[in-house]
Amino acid sequence: MRTTGATRYVPVFKRFWHEQKEIFRGEKLSIIGLGILIAFITLAIIGPYIAPYGHFHVSLDPSGFVPQDKSPSARHWFGLTRYGHDVFSQTLAGTRTAVVVGLVSAIMVVLVGGNLGLIAGYKGGWIDEILMRITDIAYGIPFLPMALVLMTLLGRGYWNIIIVIVALFWRTTSRVIRSQVLTVKERAFVKAARVTGASDLRIMYRHIAPNVLPMTFLYLSFAVGWAVIGEASISFLGFGDPDSISWGQMIHHVFAAQMFREAWWWYLPPGFCIVLLVMSTFLIGLAYEKVVNPRLKSD
Repeated sequence: MRTTGATRYVPVFKRFWHEQKEIFRGEKLSIIGLGILIAFITLAIIGPYIAPYGHFHVSLDPSGFVPQDKSPSARHWFGLTRYGHDVFSQTLAGTRTAVVVGLVSAIMVVLVGGNLGLIAGYKGGWIDEILMRITDIAYGIPFLPMALVLMTLLGRGYWNIIIVIVALFWRTTSRVIRSQVLTVKERAFVKAARVTGASDLRIMYRHIAPNVLPMTFLYLSFAVGWAVIGEASISFLGFGDPDSISWGQMIHHVFAAQMFREAWWWYLPPGFCIVLLVMSTFLIGLAYEKVVNPRLKSD
C-alpha cells in the first residue's frame, strides 16, 4: 500500500510528543512553568472576549465624569486608570500582545540564529569567520539604545517591535548552536552520510539539526522571556502601538501620569504578569537544560 506524506510523518510527530513527555517527566518546576505559559496563551486567545470593558472604554459616574475613587471595587476588580479605563480589561488585552510578540519573536530569533549557527558550524572556513565576526559586532550593540534608533526609523507598532527584537537577540542562539554543530558534525553518522553522497543541506537539516534540538528548545524558551521583556521595555519608552494596549504601555501611562504612589492598582497587575510570564519561560528552560547538561539531573 502506498503511504501519503501525512501518514509518513505521523510516527515523527508521535516520537516528538513522546520525547517531550519524557523531558518533562518528574520536572515539577518546569511543569508549573508550562502550566503558567498555557494559561497565558489561553487568556491571550479568550481575554478580549471575556473582558468586561473595551481596553479604551471610559467608565463614567452618573454625573458623566470619571469617578473620583478609582481604587479596586466590585465593578472594577483592578480599579480604574486616571483616564477612566478599566485596569482588569487592559490587563487581559495586554496578555494577547505579550504572548503574540513573545512567541513570534522567539520563533524568529531561533530560526535566524539557529540557521546561522548551523551554517557557520557546518561550513567552517571563511563562511564561519564572516558569520561569527558579524555575531561579535552584534554583541557589541546595546539593546535599548539601538532599539530606540530602529523604532524611530521604523515607526511605532508591534510588528516593528518584533523586527527590532529579532534583529538584536539572534546572536546568542547563533553562537551556542554553532558550538553544538562543531561537535556533532565530527560524529560517525555524519561522516557516514557524507560518504554516501548526501548533500550538505540534507546533512545539516536531516542529520545534524535533530541532534541540536534540545539546545534549540532551551534557547526558544529563553527567547520568549527576552522578547516579553524587550517588548515591555520598548512600550514603556513610548514606542508601543497607539491603537492597542500592552503591559509595558500600561506602566508607561502610570509613569507619565506620575501616579506610582497613589495608584498601585494601575501598575501592579501588568508588572506581576510580566514577572510571571517571564518566570514561566525560564522554568520551562530548566527541563531542557538538564537534557543539554545531564550532570544537572544529579543535583
